[in-house]
Amino acid sequence: MSDSSHKNMLEKLNINLDDIVDEKIKENILSLFNIIEDQTAAICKYQQEIQRLRDELNMLKGEQGKPDIKSNKKRPPDDFSSEKERKKADDSPKQSRGTKNDKIKIDREEKCMINRSILPPDAEFKGYATIIVQDLKIETDNVKFQKEVFYSPSQKKTYMADLPPNYEKEYGPTVKSISLIMKNVCNMSEPKILEFLHKVKIHMSAGTLSNILIKDKEQFHQEKDDLFRAGLESTHYQQIDDTHARVNGENYNTHVISNPSYTAYFTTEKKNRLTILEILLGDKELKYRINNETFTLLEQLRVPRKYTQELKKLKSDNEFEKHEFEALLSKHLQGLKKRSKDRLLEAAAISYYHSIVGYPVVKVFMCDGAPQFKLLTKELALCWVHDGRNYKKLQPVVPYYAKILEEFRTRFWDYYSKLLKYRLDPTEEKDKLLSDEFDILFSTKTGYKQLNDRISKTNAKKEYMLLVLKYPELPLHNNDAELGARAAVRKRDVSLHTLTEDGTKANDTFLTIAQTCKKLGVNTYDYIFDRISKEYKLPSLAQIIKTKGMEKGAIKSKCPPQIN
Repeated sequence: MSDSSHKNMLEKLNINLDDIVDEKIKENILSLFNIIEDQTAAICKYQQEIQRLRDELNMLKGEQGKPDIKSNKKRPPDDFSSEKERKKADDSPKQSRGTKNDKIKIDREEKCMINRSILPPDAEFKGYATIIVQDLKIETDNVKFQKEVFYSPSQKKTYMADLPPNYEKEYGPTVKSISLIMKNVCNMSEPKILEFLHKVKIHMSAGTLSNILIKDKEQFHQEKDDLFRAGLESTHYQQIDDTHARVNGENYNTHVISNPSYTAYFTTEKKNRLTILEILLGDKELKYRINNETFTLLEQLRVPRKYTQELKKLKSDNEFEKHEFEALLSKHLQGLKKRSKDRLLEAAAISYYHSIVGYPVVKVFMCDGAPQFKLLTKELALCWVHDGRNYKKLQPVVPYYAKILEEFRTRFWDYYSKLLKYRLDPTEEKDKLLSDEFDILFSTKTGYKQLNDRISKTNAKKEYMLLVLKYPELPLHNNDAELGARAAVRKRDVSLHTLTEDGTKANDTFLTIAQTCKKLGVNTYDYIFDRISKEYKLPSLAQIIKTKGMEKGAIKSKCPPQIN
C-alpha cells in the first residue's frame, strides 16, 4: 500500500486529538501514530534499497536497471528546498534595476526618413521618435602581417620585426577571449565551441582550442591567487561548501570558498581538514605545532589519552614540517593507529594555522555542518536554510502530524525573519530576547516523535545557529557558497570531467574569475580580453575587492559599534 493510500485512510478516520479528554487514550493514539510514521519511513527506505540492489543485480547480469519513466499524472516533486520560505521571511527592500535602454551602448545613429509623397499638405515636422534596436556583427578580422626582415652579413644574423603585443601565434585576442567566455561563462562544450568557430570561418583544430583554454594561463592563476587573498582579508568570516568532481575518471572534490566579494574554487583529491587548511594558506606551507590549543583540539577529536600524555612531553613553540612531525610521532608514539595519527596531524596543523601572524586567518566559517569544516576556525556559524530543509524532509502520513509540522515550520521561519531584522538594528536587548525565544521555540514538545527529535537537534546547535547575535554582519544562510557549488555542478554536467592537471587548474581558475566578476559587477568578457590583449586598462579583481572593502570599512566606521 502506498503512502498516499495510508494518508487517505487516516484522513477518513478524522481523529481530532484536541477533542479527546482522556490523556491516556490520547497518549496511546499518539504512540500508534508514531509507530505508523516510523514504519512508513522504514518501508520507504527499504523499498529504495531493494530497487537499488535489483538495478545493481541486473547490471551485473548485463541487463538494465529500472527505467525512469515519468507518469502521465503530475505529482508533487520531492522538493526539500527552503528558498520559498526564506524569501518570504526576508522582507528587505529590493534594489531597482533601472530601465533596459539606460544600459544599452549606442554604436551608431541612423535617421529614418518618411516618404514625403504619402504626407498630406498640412503635415508638420515634429521631430523624431527614438527606437533602439540591438544587433551584433559577427565577422572575421584576419590580419596578414608583413614583418620586416633584415640580414646582417657581418654578424650572420637575421633580424625580424615582432608582432603587436596582443597577437601571438595564429590567433588574436578576440578569438581567445570568446573561446574562454564560451567555455567558462556560457558553459559550452569544446566540440560546440569549435563548431561555432568553424561556422564563422575561423579554422582551428580541437587540440589548438584545448591549448587556448588551458595552456599558458599563469597570469590568470596568479589573478586567482591574488583575489583569493584579498577575499580572505575583506571579511573575518568566509562561507564554505564542497561538491563532487571527476578528474580523469577518478573521484575528486571541488571546494568553494566565498563571501559577498568573491567565489573561489579548488579541486583536490581529498576533502579532509588538512586539505582545507592547505587551500586557505595558498602558497604558504602548512606546518604543525604542539601547544596548549593542540591538546584542547585532541580532546575534542577524542584522541586516546595515552597518546596525548606522551605528546605533552613534546610541547614547544617550534613549528614542524609534515615529514618532521610524522618522524616525531613515529619515534615517541609507538603503535599509533592511523585514525589517531590523522587526528594528531589535524590538531597540530590547526594549532599552527591559528597561530599565524601577518596572514588573513579565517575567524568564522559559515557552513552546513559537515564534519571536515568543524574546528578549523575559532568559531562556527551554521546555515538556517540548511537546518530548515531538514524539517521539510519530514513527510508525515498522519494528518494530525502534518498539521503540527506545518505550524512549527511557520514558527521556525517567523523566528528567522526576526533574526534578519536584528542584523539591521542589533541591540543588547534584542540579543537577549532572541536568545530566550530560541530556547522556547526549540524546547517545543509535540506528539510527533520524528519532529521532536529534529527540534532537539536544532536546540543542541544553539551556539552555532545564533552566532549572528555576536556578529550581526554574518549571513544567516550558506546560499552564497551553495550557489557557487551549483555553478561547478552545471559545468560538470556539460564537461563531465577534466583529464589533466592543467585542465583542472584552468577550470578552477576561470570559474573563480567568472563568478567573482559577476559579484563585483565586472564584465567578464571585457576583463578576460583586457588580460589576453595585454592592454591592462582594468584594475585587477584583487584591487577591486580591496577597494570595496575599504569603502565598506569607511561606511561601517560611521555606524554605531557592533555587539561583541
